[in-house]
Formats: sequence, C-alpha cells, structure tokens
Amino acid sequence: MSHDRQPVTDPLTLAALDTERHVARTGWDQPVRLFALVPTAELVGREPQLADGLATHDRVAGALSAVEQDELPDADGLEDLLARIAWPDEVAGCAVAVERVVLPPAAERDLPEDPEAAVRAVAEHPDRADVRLLVAVTRDGAARCLLRQRAHDSDDEVALGDDIAPGLVHALRATFD
Repeated sequence: MSHDRQPVTDPLTLAALDTERHVARTGWDQPVRLFALVPTAELVGREPQLADGLATHDRVAGALSAVEQDELPDADGLEDLLARIAWPDEVAGCAVAVERVVLPPAAERDLPEDPEAAVRAVAEHPDRADVRLLVAVTRDGAARCLLRQRAHDSDDEVALGDDIAPGLVHALRATFD
C-alpha cells in the first residue's frame, strides 16, 4: 500500500480515485455499487454538454469515466452478481464498490463454525473494522484497489494498491471473458 504523494497520472488510478470519492460522499452502509468505465473522449463525443464539467484529470490521454449501473440483476451475493455481468465492447473497464467488515487474523481463527453465529461474532467483535473496497479493472488486465476505513474516513487516508482484494480483481476481470 502506497502512501507517497507522487502525482497520479494513469487513467485507471484517476478513475478509481474519482469513483471512490463519489461513493464516499454518500456515506456508509451502502449496497454494492457497480460502474462501467468508458473512455471519457467517447462519452463527450456522444454527449458534448458533458465537456463543460470535465476536471483537468478528465482530459488526460486515455481518461476513463465511471458510469454507474443502476439496474443490477438479482443475485445471491457479490460473486453471483459479477458472474451475471457481461459488458459491451465500448466498455473499457469496470469498478465495484463494496463494504466489508474485517477482523485481525487472530480473531478470524476463533470464529464459530456456524455461519450465522460467525456473522454475529464478527458484528460484535471489539477489533472489527468497517472498510469500503473500490476495485477497478480494465479489459487489458490492469487493476487498482482502494481501501477506505470507516474509522479513518478521509480522502487522504485511502490506501491504494494493486492486490488488496485479489478475489474481487479476478471476479471483475472475468466479466470481460
């Protein structure tokens, strides 16, 4: 996880950061949110009025814009949802925002076998941490993961990495197969 403050210039990281901040403005306890990442230049070509609202980073070569997918199919959990998604060719990438509760590894080892009892134990655990993951991938396989902790809910406290959530990265990449 990188905490150095070098300027971010690659389109996927810019789109991921932008999308994560957009989701964060709505607060916590949100459902899963799914976004198509489309080339900003193509979006503006189709809807020229959007050009006025572009930020400087939206004008970099290869810039990507997130388009939220409002009508998600009914699914049994996130993995099932992603298994039902297929993107049209004009979609260059996708992103998902999902909230999770994480425990320290030692606490995870002590959880009850029964799934319902385990959920209760996690919810009541004093060392639990609420986090939001935003995972973004492109068709060519690039990935960015962002992690925001509820206890440190600030735009400058978001961790950035490529492998924070490998299972989600894999599941998102599969939506392009």
